[in-house]
Amino acid sequence: MGLTSFLKSRLVPEALHKQINHIGKPMGTLGYDPWGYNNETFKYGFSLTKPIYEKYFRTEAHGVDHMPAEGPVLIVGNHSGQLPIDGLLVGYALASREKNPRIPRAMIERFFPTVPWLGNLLNEVGAALGDPVNCARMLANNEAIIVFPEGIRGSGKLYRDRYKLQRFGCGFMHLAIKYKAAIVPVGVVGCEESIPAIANIKPLAKALGLPYLPVAMPVILPAKVHLNFGAPMYFDGEDISEEQIKERVEQVKTEIKRLIDKGLAERKGVF
Repeated sequence: MGLTSFLKSRLVPEALHKQINHIGKPMGTLGYDPWGYNNETFKYGFSLTKPIYEKYFRTEAHGVDHMPAEGPVLIVGNHSGQLPIDGLLVGYALASREKNPRIPRAMIERFFPTVPWLGNLLNEVGAALGDPVNCARMLANNEAIIVFPEGIRGSGKLYRDRYKLQRFGCGFMHLAIKYKAAIVPVGVVGCEESIPAIANIKPLAKALGLPYLPVAMPVILPAKVHLNFGAPMYFDGEDISEEQIKERVEQVKTEIKRLIDKGLAERKGVF
């Protein structure tokens, strides 16, 4: 057995190979879907994420069965932790659930695709540039999509502002209504403590073309993570005012805050 075959057998055992293939995603003849997802690359990513999810962050996920088994879905949560660890853990929780697992797509900041090699790798494991056009086409394709309406306002906030929800964008609500997508709220607790930042060097971040440049420890701390998924929320009526859209966004935001509070009450300590 060659080195490549040996590594593949260790990282992607037969059971995992069958598990991911069983979920199934329509792909082209070259093995990629229109957004660059590749089933074989995802298997490696899934295998490498497993110990991070189970051993490092000791993640506890509640309510994963709330995710509809099919159809367009927006998984909407609070963004935190400087790096997109929250999206990684949410995605793994849904792809690894026993009944009707789904491989969700994650909307990523425009900065990541500009990084050589990293952008392509993220595409291959399911991420896609976070713009309305991509999201709309994916919903039309009945995808489940992870969305953080706070954007960098959430991921880049300082430790003193942990678990304080920032302003939500309204784009996800417009898309949910247009494509009749279920919104599954999720409260993420633990990622705020994984990379606590005490300051953000905005002038240097701007000069380097980065969304933010935190002053934080150069390590990712093994904070215990709690994920709480809420029941699907459905909104209809395309011909409504922007004020009504904002009211609906606030309903989702309120539910996410409830789920965050639930996670904070559940945990016995940060680590």
